[in-house]
Order: sequence, then C-alpha cells, then structure tokens
Amino acid sequence: MIYFHNDYAEGCHESILKRLSQTNLEQTSGYGTDHYCTAAADRIRKLCEDSSLSVHFLVGGTQTNMTVIAAALRSHQGVVCAGTGHIHVHETGAIEATGHKVLALPSEDGKITARQVQELVEEHRASEAMEHTVQPKMVYISNPTELGTIYSHKELEAISVCCRSNGLYLFLDGARLGYGLEAADNDLTLPDLARLCDVFYIGGTKQGALFGEAVVISNPALAEDFRYMIKQRGGMLAKGRLLGLQFDTLLQDNLYFQLAQQANEKADQIRNVLSELGYPLYVPGSTNQIFVIIPDRVLDEIAKNFTFSLECRVDEEHRAVRFCTSWATKQENVDALCEALRKVVKEQKDS
Repeated sequence: MIYFHNDYAEGCHESILKRLSQTNLEQTSGYGTDHYCTAAADRIRKLCEDSSLSVHFLVGGTQTNMTVIAAALRSHQGVVCAGTGHIHVHETGAIEATGHKVLALPSEDGKITARQVQELVEEHRASEAMEHTVQPKMVYISNPTELGTIYSHKELEAISVCCRSNGLYLFLDGARLGYGLEAADNDLTLPDLARLCDVFYIGGTKQGALFGEAVVISNPALAEDFRYMIKQRGGMLAKGRLLGLQFDTLLQDNLYFQLAQQANEKADQIRNVLSELGYPLYVPGSTNQIFVIIPDRVLDEIAKNFTFSLECRVDEEHRAVRFCTSWATKQENVDALCEALRKVVKEQKDS
C-alpha cells in the first residue's frame, strides 16, 4: 500500500536522525534551555528579520494551538476562525476544553476575510446583549488552510489591520507553513508573518521533523509568562533539546524550504494528471494538498493500492478526496499513482 492520505506518515529527514544519533549521549540542560534550542531560535529570528521575537518549541499542533489560545484569552473571550478551521473540526474540542469558545465563520475555501471579522466584531459590540455573549478577541487562521489554500499578502495584511484596529490578536497556524511559503503563487514571507501576526508557528511535524512546532511571538503581551503556560498545558518537554536540534537542522542550508518545494512539485504532477483525465478540483490549490472530485468506481479501484482521505460526498456517484504529498514522497510513488489513475480510467472507458 502506498500512502497519500497525509504528510506525516514517514519519520524524519535523515539529517535529523544522523544528528540525533551523533548527540545522543551528550548532556544538556532541560526544558528548552539548551544551546540547540537557543541556536534554532536565533535562526528563526534571523529568517524573520526581527531580533526581538520570542521563540518557543512545542511537540504538536493541537498542543500548540491550545497553549497559544489559552495564554492569550481571558475566560469570557473567544477565538474566531473559518468553519473548516482545525481548532473547530479536528481537535476534539481542545480549545473549548480550555474554557474558550470557537466562533466559526462560513468559508468555502478554508479562508476568512477581514470584512467577515469586522462584521462579527461590529455585530457583537452593537448588541444589547453584548456582555451576555462571548467576546471575540483572537482571530485564528492557518496557512495553508485545511483545504490547501493560501492567504495572499493583501489578504493577510487586511486581516491584520482589522485585528489591530479592533484590539484582536492574530494567530496563524503554520503546521504546513513551508508548503505554503514555497507555493508557486505565494507572495508572503517569514518577515511578513512576523510583522502582521501577533503569533504564528513554523510546523515541523508535517515537514520533516519527528515532531515539533516552533512558536514565534511578536506581541510582547503574549510573550510574557508564556513558558508558564507551556508548562501548565503539558507542553514543556524535559528533553527539550530534541525539539531545538530538529529545527536547527531543518533550517540549515534552506533544507526546510527545499523539502517543501519538492513536495509541492510532486503534488503538481498529480494535479496535472487529474486535469488531463478531466477530474475537477474540489478546491483549487498550489501546495502539497490536492482536493479533487473523482467517481466512486475509480476511487474503489485506486483504493486497492493507494490511500487517500475522504473530504465529502459530492453526489451519489462522486466523492471529493484529498491526495497529499510530503517532504519524503518518492518520485516512483507519484509515478505509480499517476499510472494507476490513467490505467483505471482507460479500462473503465474500454469496458
């Protein structure tokens, strides 16, 4: 079976394994105070062109989202996101479990707009029952989104301006950030994110690390006492150097971005074949996630040798599914999938 259902099916890049082995018996201080975490944080500040940034390393995406949001909000405040947002649909109520409501906005492409946020804030503040309802205080977006779409510089700047003019924090989930930054139509940079967001994170788990997310905080109000929140939420890894070492390795010699670019290029190969076969994209995209509508009869055959994720049923005979490449996807596996798609379609046409 060949896996195309996610981008974390493999372990980690070989350079990380090699370095972990080389440093295995080295003694360091714990809880992220070691020189590997310091070096990785310095690399991130340099890439973001901002020496004032506060950088912290956590283990996984849900833990990171929960910790950041819990640290930012008071008990009567909520976080705004798209209806498809990861914190809304794929985290088992983790945010609500911290005592904060997720305020979901409708979205067809995984993104939300500055206008939607502005209208929500205005509606809340104009309500006679304002103090009886949850106060919007943070906007959560992901880039790429759950549907593989990306925000443009113009879109992100508009949301940032809206948040700052209304006293809201802007938090960007970067679990797949490298794939977004390396997309062919992307015009955002790490310095842009550091300038426009109050907090964002650079994903490692889905981009070549064994595990790990690097939280980057530009707003001093959120940076204060953040390590207390990491500890309280169970995110302070005793062997913190394992996180720092992985990011220090990935961010050397542009490796992180090269791996993301390779994954996007392989996804484009699959997209081209799907287009050649006449299958429409469920949502247009340019990252490593491909959402496409395919007849059930074709998917049933493909599923015998390849895995993919079900997005939704479109009608009685078609489903929208996701094929996902990763930093480690082999060219021969991409070729095998493309060949299998062509073969199944030809056989069904001839039958």
